Amino acid sequence: MQNDTYKAKIGTLIQETRQARGMTQAQLGKALGTSQSAINRIEKGGQNISLEMLARISDVLSSQIISLNQSGSVNFRVEGGHKLSGHITLKTSKNAAVALLCASLLNRGTTTLRHVARIEEVNRIIEVLNSIGVKTRWFGDNDLEIIPPARLKLENMDIEAAKKTRSIIMFLGPLLHRYKTFRLPYAGGCTLGERTVEPHLDGLQPFGLNVKTVTNFYEATASPLKPERNIVLSERGDTVTENILMAAALNDGVTTIRNASPNYMVQDLCFYLQKLGVKIEGIGSTTLVVHGVRDISKNVEYAPAEDPIEAMSFIAAAIVTKSEITIERAPIEFLEVELKTLENMGFIYELSDEYLAMNGKTRLVDITTKVSELKAPVDKIHPLPFPGLNIDNLPFFAVIAATAKGRTLLHDWVYENRAIYLTELSKLNANVQLLDPHRIYIEGPTRWKPAEVITPPALRPAVVILLGMLAAPGISTLRNIYSINRGYEDLAERLNTLGAKITILHDITE
Repeated sequence: MQNDTYKAKIGTLIQETRQARGMTQAQLGKALGTSQSAINRIEKGGQNISLEMLARISDVLSSQIISLNQSGSVNFRVEGGHKLSGHITLKTSKNAAVALLCASLLNRGTTTLRHVARIEEVNRIIEVLNSIGVKTRWFGDNDLEIIPPARLKLENMDIEAAKKTRSIIMFLGPLLHRYKTFRLPYAGGCTLGERTVEPHLDGLQPFGLNVKTVTNFYEATASPLKPERNIVLSERGDTVTENILMAAALNDGVTTIRNASPNYMVQDLCFYLQKLGVKIEGIGSTTLVVHGVRDISKNVEYAPAEDPIEAMSFIAAAIVTKSEITIERAPIEFLEVELKTLENMGFIYELSDEYLAMNGKTRLVDITTKVSELKAPVDKIHPLPFPGLNIDNLPFFAVIAATAKGRTLLHDWVYENRAIYLTELSKLNANVQLLDPHRIYIEGPTRWKPAEVITPPALRPAVVILLGMLAAPGISTLRNIYSINRGYEDLAERLNTLGAKITILHDITE
């Protein structure tokens, strides 16, 4: 009887939220891949509803229907030692998605993004957008419609959601032209040591933005100006470049950005801004010339390109499990240095002919991995700004190096803590020696052994541990995998389609 009462209350919440969004039962059913009659039963409290279905309904309605106890974590049970086979199609880029969500604030019209990655990082930004008055709607094949209000209600911002993502810092560029004063919470995201926002503030100051830091907030004051000279970025950062690009988009003059990042998510942002009517020269180079406009009000569609970091994840999965798989729709321009480094270590692979992503710009290929015997590289492996080895791809070389014969030096010079998290591979019997917060030695090959590990609070090291577990014969447990869900959509299920054996377990708390 008590269960029926809960079902009725949840059904009423769903009905009220659906009606507030202007959706019919049939429309909600279609978005969820079910029938109108099933929605009718749910809303009347006449049908059991799983947590997964509740989460999907919450996504479609852009509203958290119920709040689950946060102390109940999600874990992976991994039966390792199995070879993988088959084909996997890459999802679109997580980092492009969050940049485009922030950039949608530039547009007074409706933005429709195609095939958006449905991940926790994206969910957090959507929660922030909804809280300040932006309407969002999922439909079709992970398509997302974004409709801004006439005026944002910044005072209603969901602070908790904003604190969970570092991407919130990219609200500065879009907002400075529209609001004289506003505040943003400190940027969150992965726990990777101190990551200064000074390059953002330095690059935005020529546009008339001044920021003071107060307890847990950035207090912004904007008096929009036209930059008097070229903006030279003190670091070639991706989010820094994106923030400056968004500020330049609504500056109705010419802005030249030097030492800009030409990385994949920056290029996606540039292609989107071009659809909004902003002319940009130098896309893919370190000098961008932006011809901004005074106002943007266009109904546009854009499809971000596929994720090169996800591609590297599956390449690493194939290497450590000694498997042959085909990774479809890989953005080759952003993987060439990684593949060359692997080739020098003995990795064998095949590439298909090139074809274009849905954005009509990004070059894609299919990568087929071959079973390979790897050896340690002669030189250290370290990241560089694009077109060098991607900073986010460096951690995958830790688990790859653990399968290679010899000793590999990884130098993660960007982040203080990330190399430390990679030492968790030692729990799976890898020989990892920490030299300092930035450098580790890894000696292989490893005789992998199963273990129970708490997921590191950083996205890429978390996935690296999961990949090590795939290689370890026996049962491993990876606890509290929220870090992975921040950047990957259904990673366990997708690995399972290739032959992995990962079970999702929910800790139930009272």
